[in-house]
Amino acid sequence: MNRIVPSQTALTVAALFLLLPLSAFAQQALTWDQVKARFEAANPTLLADALNVDEMKAEEITAFLRPNPQFTFSTDGTQIAPDNGHWQPLVGTQYQPNVSYLHERDGKRELRLKSAQQGTQVAQSQHQDLDRTLLFTLRSAFVQTLEAKTVLEMAKLDLVYYDHIIQISRDRFNAGDIAQIDLDRIELLRVQYESEIQTAIVNLRTSKIQLLQLLNDRTPVEQFDVTGPFDFSDALSPLEDFRKVALDERPDLRAAIQSLQQADTNHKLAEANGSTDPTFAAWYTYNASFNNTNANQFLGLSVNIPLRIFDRNQGEKQRTQIDIGRNQQLTDASRAQVFSDVDSAYAEVESDIALLKPYKAKYNAQALRVRDTVTYSYEHGGASLMDLLNAQSDYRTVQLAYLQLIGTYLTAAGQLNLAVGREVIQ
Repeated sequence: MNRIVPSQTALTVAALFLLLPLSAFAQQALTWDQVKARFEAANPTLLADALNVDEMKAEEITAFLRPNPQFTFSTDGTQIAPDNGHWQPLVGTQYQPNVSYLHERDGKRELRLKSAQQGTQVAQSQHQDLDRTLLFTLRSAFVQTLEAKTVLEMAKLDLVYYDHIIQISRDRFNAGDIAQIDLDRIELLRVQYESEIQTAIVNLRTSKIQLLQLLNDRTPVEQFDVTGPFDFSDALSPLEDFRKVALDERPDLRAAIQSLQQADTNHKLAEANGSTDPTFAAWYTYNASFNNTNANQFLGLSVNIPLRIFDRNQGEKQRTQIDIGRNQQLTDASRAQVFSDVDSAYAEVESDIALLKPYKAKYNAQALRVRDTVTYSYEHGGASLMDLLNAQSDYRTVQLAYLQLIGTYLTAAGQLNLAVGREVIQ
C-alpha cells in the first residue's frame, strides 16, 4: 500500500495555521452603527411588532369592501294534476330567482377606510416608539460593554504597575531598607488587583451576553466584541433646541395625535352608521300554472328602507364623542411627558459634563503625578509604605471614578436621545 506523504508546502501552511493566535479567528469588533443595524434586522421583539403593522395594513382591505349582494332562489305552486289524481312535482311549479343589494349611504365605506388607515399610522408610530425604547436598552448595553472593556484594561495596567512596586520593594528588602513584614503586606495586596481583574472580566462577559440577546445572536462570547469611542464631549446645544426636535420626532406623541384624529373619524363614522341604508331587490318569476300562456313570466323590483325610529346608533355616537375628549387629554399628557423627559435627561447630561471637565483638565493628571512622585520617593527611601499605598489607592479611585462618570455620561446621552426621539448626541 502506498503511503501519502504531505508536501512541504502543506506542512508549512498547517504549521502557520497552528501558530496563529486565537484572536485571529475572532469576529471583527462591531461599531455602534453595525450593532444598531444588526439589532433592527434580527431582534425578534421588534420584528414581531412589525408584523402587527402589516396586520393593521391588511385590515384596510376589509374596511373598504362593499357589502355582498344576496341571491335567493325559491319555488312554489306545486300541484296535484286534476286529470289523473297523481302528484306531478314539476307541473304548475313557480320559479323565482331574487337578487338584493344593501346600498351604504353617507360615505360609510370611505370613513371605514380612513379610520383603518389612521389605525395603521398609529401602529407604525407605536412600532417606531418601541424601536426607540429598545434602542436605548441596546445603547445602554453597548456603553456598559465599552465601560467594562476600559475598566478591564485599567485593572490590567494597575496590576502591571503594582508588580513594578513589588519588584522595587523586593530590591529594597534585599538591600535591607525595609522589613519582611512590609514586603509581605505589599505582596498580599496583589490579590486585590487580581480580584478586580476577574470582576471586570465577569462584567464584560455579562454586558456582551446582554448585547447578544438583543441582537438574537448565538456567537460565542469569546468571539464577540464591540468598539467605539469611550469619551465625552462638552458641546451641548441649548435646551430649547432639544425640545423642538422632540415635539417633531417623538413617535409616542405622534401616535397620540394620530389616535385623536382617528377618534374624530370614528365619531363621523358613528354618525354615518346612524343613517338609513336601503336594500334594493329585483326578481324574475316564471309561473306555468296560469291559463294565459302570455302571462307566465314576471319581473319585480322592491326597495326595503328600515325605519330607524328607536335605534339610530345613539350609544356609539356618544361613546365616540367621549373618546375624542379622552384622546385629547392623552395627547396633552404625552406632550407634557415629552417636555419632562427632555428636561430631566438634559439636566443629567449637563451635570455629568460639569463633573467630567475637572477630571479631564486637572484631577487625572494630579493623581498620576502624585502616584509617580511618591513611587519614586519610596524607591529611594524618601516615602513610607503607607504613603505609597495611599497614593496608589487615590490614583485608582480617581481613574475608576473618571471611567464610571464617562459611562454615566454616555448613558445619560442615550437617555437624552430617547427623550428627543432620535440620536442628537453620538
